[in-house]
Amino acid sequence: MAFSLPELSYSFEDLEHFIDRETMKAHYTKFHKSYVKILNWTVKKYKIEEECLVTLLSNIKKSTKYDDFAKESLIYNGGGHLNHSLFWCSMSPDSEAEDIKQDLAVDLRSDFGSITKFCDKFGDEANSFQGSGALWLIYDRTSETLKIKSTPNNDNPIMCNENHIPLIGLDLWEHAYYHAHKNKRYNYVSNWEKVFNWKFLNSAYEKYVVEGKKFEMTPDGQI
Repeated sequence: MAFSLPELSYSFEDLEHFIDRETMKAHYTKFHKSYVKILNWTVKKYKIEEECLVTLLSNIKKSTKYDDFAKESLIYNGGGHLNHSLFWCSMSPDSEAEDIKQDLAVDLRSDFGSITKFCDKFGDEANSFQGSGALWLIYDRTSETLKIKSTPNNDNPIMCNENHIPLIGLDLWEHAYYHAHKNKRYNYVSNWEKVFNWKFLNSAYEKYVVEGKKFEMTPDGQI
């Protein structure tokens, strides 16, 4: 088993109104690539045979299967691979709110009041988040509701609760925005709506909420 970078559905410059080309290129070819490289090293060193990263990381925070070093590497580098693969899917140069499907719209209104209120709440929580991490729209299979959840560093919602399915996510590490926006995360967050991939969210909602499928990712980062 070997993990690899996902193939992007857009070029580095296609998201210029959100992320500049230089940041996108470094983010993908340096940061994400490094996570994949060390993840592969960890898997090889510890002779880990599980091919599904999601299965490997589910509830890993509570696991006693690996020693501390292996566990920390899987969380940090496995989480880095999973989170970045989701982040790339969460953006598109040609997706608009008008693309949202009816069932998803109904649930967003039920759980957040309206689609606009969901977007506002997501933005507010992203701006108030401190440190490095990510912000997610998740589906909680226990309460059967959509929720906004933040995770620190490279943690993913499934690491503590396998019933918290991440549907879409925003990277809040400084390397995602500092080159263009310096310490003004607000400018980065406010522009995210311009590339928010409603089509991908529709697809994720259909698979994991409506159809109840298992959340999975291929070794090459395909969700």
